[in-house]
Amino acid sequence: MYNFEFEKPSSIADAVAALGGDEAQALGGGQTLIPTLKQRLASPTTLVSLSNIPEMQGICTGDDGALCIGGSTTHGAVASGAGAYLGLAALAGHIGDPAVRNRGTIGGSLANNDPSACYPAAALASGATLVTNTREIAADDYFLGMFETALEEGEIVTEVRFPIPEVSHYEKFVQPASRFALVGVMVAKFADGVRVAITGASEEGVFRWAEAEAALSANFSSDALDGLTLDADNMIGDLHGSKEYRAHLCGVIAKRAVAKAA
Repeated sequence: MYNFEFEKPSSIADAVAALGGDEAQALGGGQTLIPTLKQRLASPTTLVSLSNIPEMQGICTGDDGALCIGGSTTHGAVASGAGAYLGLAALAGHIGDPAVRNRGTIGGSLANNDPSACYPAAALASGATLVTNTREIAADDYFLGMFETALEEGEIVTEVRFPIPEVSHYEKFVQPASRFALVGVMVAKFADGVRVAITGASEEGVFRWAEAEAALSANFSSDALDGLTLDADNMIGDLHGSKEYRAHLCGVIAKRAVAKAA
């Protein structure tokens, strides 16, 4: 580690002002940023903690029936408090280990957009809206690639609004050491169709599987996915699994997710 300034604002306005300083960086739960600092892969002069802002914490139901979750709400709080959206609550309850769930935040995860993180799949499959200090961004427009989002400099995720599906399930094939998803699939069935999002598999980050969505919208059963395949060319290939393995695993995990949701 190295010396840096630390600020802990109590309002969104104060946080935005603090982030306007030279080389200031927002700190959510610190589950990614702190290890990065220890390895000296980042060197901000000021860390601006978002953990003491009441308006960025908690879970409620919006006027439109969506589940509204503050950006600084921890994974553990989502797991215990998002009962109106059981698929999302279950997803949060299986992120990392208890230490990670008690510190990590939904806003921090979505801002970081790790290609193997779970929340990006939930946001994309749900058709969620990410609210920042300046605007609202549809999940379909938010994720731009591996570790890339539509967030601009100094912009923070203050709330995430999740439409609640009729049924849903998130299934992931866990990489044992990290607890990240080697492949994770979120399936959400709404009145107007089904959305399927996959994390952990692609070099381009989280993505929607359009062919699976069309098949499941016509017939919401795991059998509807028989014969569907994904192109392995854009898949991640590493010591944990080849591109072809991940492409195959996407289909297997998707079928499990649909079976459990149904």
